[in-house]
Amino acid sequence: MATPVGRPLSQYDLPDFTISNDREHGHGLSRPTTYSAQSSGHVAFPEPQLYRSVSQQGAGRSFGTAGNEMRRHRPSHSEAYVNTVNTPTSISRNESTASFLSADSFNDYDSISGDSYEEPAYSYDAHEPSVYDRSVDSLSQDLADVSLDSEEGLRRFQSHELAGPEEEWHRLVPEAAREALGNDEVQRQSVLFEIIKSERDYVSDLEAVRDVYIEPLSAANPPIIKPELLKGFISQVFGNVAQILAHHQLMLAALFARQREQHPLIQSGTFRTAYETYIKHYPLAEAHHRKELNRNPDYRHFIQSAASDPRIRKRDLVTFLSRPVTRLPRLNLLIEQLHKLTEHAYDHPDLDTLPTISGILKDFIKSTQPGIEAAESKVKFWALCESLVYRKGEIIDLDLYNDNRTLVYAGPASRRNRQDATFSGWTDLYVALLDHYFFLTREEKRPNGSIKHYMVSRPIPLAYLRLGSFNGATESRRIREEKGGLLDGLRSRTEILYPFTVYHASNKMNRRYTLYVGSEAVRRKWYAAFVDTLAVYKARAEGNMFFSPQKLSEGFFRIAAPGGALTMGRLTGGATSAAPFDANGRKYLAISCPSGVYVGHRGREDFRRVLPFNSASIAAISRLNGKSFNRFVILHDGMLFSYALDILARVAFGEATAEVLDASLQRIAGQDSSTVLFFRIVVVGSRTLLLYAAKKLLQVSLTLHVLEVIDSPEAVLSPRRTGGSKHPSSFRRFGEPGYVPKDAHDVTALTKTVGICTTDGIVIVNPTNLANSSATVVPDFSNHSTDLAMGLLKTKVEDARPLGLVPCGSSELLVVYDTLGCYITRHGEPARKSGFIRWETPATSFAARGEHVLLFSHNFIEVRNKGTGKLVQTIEGAGMRMLYAPSVGEKEPILVAMRGDRKASDSMDDKIVELVETAELSASTTSPPPSAAMWEDWDL
Repeated sequence: MATPVGRPLSQYDLPDFTISNDREHGHGLSRPTTYSAQSSGHVAFPEPQLYRSVSQQGAGRSFGTAGNEMRRHRPSHSEAYVNTVNTPTSISRNESTASFLSADSFNDYDSISGDSYEEPAYSYDAHEPSVYDRSVDSLSQDLADVSLDSEEGLRRFQSHELAGPEEEWHRLVPEAAREALGNDEVQRQSVLFEIIKSERDYVSDLEAVRDVYIEPLSAANPPIIKPELLKGFISQVFGNVAQILAHHQLMLAALFARQREQHPLIQSGTFRTAYETYIKHYPLAEAHHRKELNRNPDYRHFIQSAASDPRIRKRDLVTFLSRPVTRLPRLNLLIEQLHKLTEHAYDHPDLDTLPTISGILKDFIKSTQPGIEAAESKVKFWALCESLVYRKGEIIDLDLYNDNRTLVYAGPASRRNRQDATFSGWTDLYVALLDHYFFLTREEKRPNGSIKHYMVSRPIPLAYLRLGSFNGATESRRIREEKGGLLDGLRSRTEILYPFTVYHASNKMNRRYTLYVGSEAVRRKWYAAFVDTLAVYKARAEGNMFFSPQKLSEGFFRIAAPGGALTMGRLTGGATSAAPFDANGRKYLAISCPSGVYVGHRGREDFRRVLPFNSASIAAISRLNGKSFNRFVILHDGMLFSYALDILARVAFGEATAEVLDASLQRIAGQDSSTVLFFRIVVVGSRTLLLYAAKKLLQVSLTLHVLEVIDSPEAVLSPRRTGGSKHPSSFRRFGEPGYVPKDAHDVTALTKTVGICTTDGIVIVNPTNLANSSATVVPDFSNHSTDLAMGLLKTKVEDARPLGLVPCGSSELLVVYDTLGCYITRHGEPARKSGFIRWETPATSFAARGEHVLLFSHNFIEVRNKGTGKLVQTIEGAGMRMLYAPSVGEKEPILVAMRGDRKASDSMDDKIVELVETAELSASTTSPPPSAAMWEDWDL
C-alpha cells in the first residue's frame, strides 16, 4: 500500500488577544463609557453610538465647561425608579451599579477615573423631563408603594437554587407589581429576565465543559490521550472556550448586579462579543472530537462517563461545543423580541439602543460565515484524506496535513470507458481539486457506513495540470433503474452530461481525462475553480522557489529554429556540457556545443571559441581539498586528454596563443585500440580520482581505469614521461583496472566507494582496489520470491534506467532511476517496505543539493525532498539539459541549458542558467546535510 506521510495532531494556535484602552471617537461623538472588574483581552468589535446606560448611574456626574456648569444625561427608566429625585453623584466603583454591558463594559473595568470620565454623546436638561421621563417617575412611584420583597428569590435564582418552574420572572414578582406595570411591560421584563437566565445557564454550561471535560481529561492517570498529543487535542477541540467563559463570567456578574439593583424593572443595555475565533474553529473542533471518539476507546469511555454528571444532564459534548456558536443567534432573537415589546409611544431610550445591538450581532454573525465555511471545507478535506486508498507500493507524500492545505472544490463526475452505449460504458468517479493536487477517485461505501476513495489515477500536481476544452457538446448516458422490480432491469432513463477535459502536461496523451458532470452550471463552477486555483498556485510557487533560475547567458549560443534555413556559420548549436572554473583570480565558464568549446567570464556574453572539438564532454579540475590541479579534461571522439586551465582562459581573451595551449596538452587515454566511453572526477577520502571506462574491439565488458590527479606543485617536479608511457605527470595510475558490464553508462561517487550505473542495477565497487574489490549490485532483490512488495518493486525497476545514488540520512540511500526512485539500506536491501516514488516525468539526469534531489527532463525540472520524495517545486521550460552538477562540494553551481525567449525566423536562443538555492526568510534554519563522517562505517 502507498505510504502517505502524515503528522501528529497539531496544536490549535490561538490568536493573541490584546486589551485596548484607546478611546477614539468617530465624527466627534463620544462613545459610552463604563467601568468594571479587570477582564482579559478581546477581539476588536464595532462600537455603536448609544445612550448612556445605567452602568454609569453611580458615575452620572458630568464635568462641564468653564464655570463648572453641571450637566446630566436624561434619566433612564431604572434611574427614575431608583432615584425619584435626580441629584448629581460622584463617580463610584460600587459594583452594584453595573448593568447590561455596553460595547466596552466587560473589557474596561477599573479603567476609568474621575479625570477620564467622558461626557455622554447625548445629554438632556434634567429640568425639562420628557413625556417618557414623567411616565417613568409616575410608574416608579407606583412600584414604590407596593410592598415588594423578593431579594431572597433573586438570590436563590442567581445561585441555581430554584426549581425549573420557579425560574420565571412572574414567579418572582408580586401580582400587585405586575398589575402596576401592565401587560406590555410585563412581557418586556419577562424577555429581559430570559436574557439573564439564558446567560446564567450559558455560563454554567461553559463551566461544566471546563470542570467535567477539560480538567479531568488533562489530569487523567493513566492518560486518555497520549501525553504528547494531549495539549494539542484540547486546544483543537475546546479552542478558546476558557477566554469566552472569562468574558461571560464578568458579564453575568454585571447582569446579576443590575438585576439585584433594579428588580423588577430593568433597563436594557448593549453587548460585546469575542467569539470570532471560536465560531470559525467550531467545525474543526467537532471533527477532532468525533475522530478521537471513533478511534480511541478510552476517550469514548470518558465521554460516556461524563454524561452521568448532573450538570451535563446526559447531553452530548457536541451540544456544549456548539453553545458559543448558537448563543449569538439566540441572543439576537431575544433582543429583537425585546424591541418589539418596547413602548413606541414614548421616547424610550431602548428604541435606539436595541436596534443598534441587533444590527451589531447580525453583522458579526454574518462576518463569521466565511470562516465557518472555510472550517467546514477543512473538515470535508480531512474526511477525504482519511478515506483515500493509494495504489500498492507507491510512496506519495502529498503533504495533506499541512495547515495551509485546502479543499477547493469536489464532487461526482463520470468518465466514459469505451465508445458504446451500454450501461457498463461509464465509470462514476469522485474528483477533488485541492490547492496543490487534483484527485480522481472511485468512491466505495463499506458495510459499516464508512466511505473509501480509491485512487484510479495518480494525483496530478497543479504544476502539471492543464485545462482542455470546457465547451464540448453534451452527451447522453443511459442509467438503469434500480427499484428492484422484475422488469426494472430492462428499464432505463437518459441523463444529459456536460464534458470537460484536463490533462497532465508531461503526458498529454496517456493522462488525458474527459469528465462529465450533470449540468452546465456545475461545469462552469469547475472551470472557475480550476482557473482561480491555478492562478493562486502559480503566484505562490513563484514566491516560494527552493531553486531560482539565474541567467548566465542568453543570446550568444543559438540553435536552428524548426523549419528554418540552415545557416551554420551563425549558429553555435545547443550546449551539451559545461565546466565552471577559477583561474588567474577570475571566474570563468567553459561551454561545449556542436561548434566547439567556448570560454568566457561567468555572467557575461564575451565567449570565444578556444577548441574546435564538437559536442565534447568537459570537466575542469581547478582546486579541490586545498590542492590546485589546474587541468581541463576533454572527452572527444573516444579520446581523453587535458589542457592547462589558466592557459585556456588566457587564450580565450587573446593573452596567449593557441600554440601555447597545445603545448600544455596531456593525452590520458584512447590513443591505442581502446575507446573511452565516459569519465567522472570523484573524491574518495583525500584523493581526487579520475575514473574512465574504455572498451576495446570485440570486448564483451568494459574496463574501468582509475587515475589519481596530481596537484600542480607535484606535477611540476615530476616532468612529463616519455618512452611509451601512457600517463602524463598530472595523472598517475592508481591500482589495477577492473571490469564492469558493457552497458555501464555513468559513475556515482559515495564516501568510500563508487556506483557504476548499469542496466541491471548499480554496481558498488572500491575505486582504490578495483581488481580485488568484490562488486555488489543494488538494490538487492534476492528475497523477492518471498516478499510480494519486493517482487513488485523488482518488476517496476526492470524496465527503468539507473541514474545514480543519493545518500539520505545516515542509514539509507535513494536509488534514482529515470522513471522512479526507491530507498535501500546500508546493505543494499530495499527499505520502507519496498515502496517506490514515481516521478511525474521521465528524467534524463539528476543532481543532489542539500535536502533536495533535482530531476531533469526535456520540459521540466522536478525538485523533491530526497528523504520523503515530496514534490516541492517544478521548473518548466523547453529543451532543458543539465550541463553541470558537481559530484562534490555544495558551493559549486548547478548549470542548465534551455530555450531562450528570443526567437528569429531561422534560429532561437539557447539560454544558460544557474539554479541558485534559496533560503527561508524566517529565522529558522535548515538542518545541515549529513556529513561524510556518517558514512565512514559503511562498506559502500
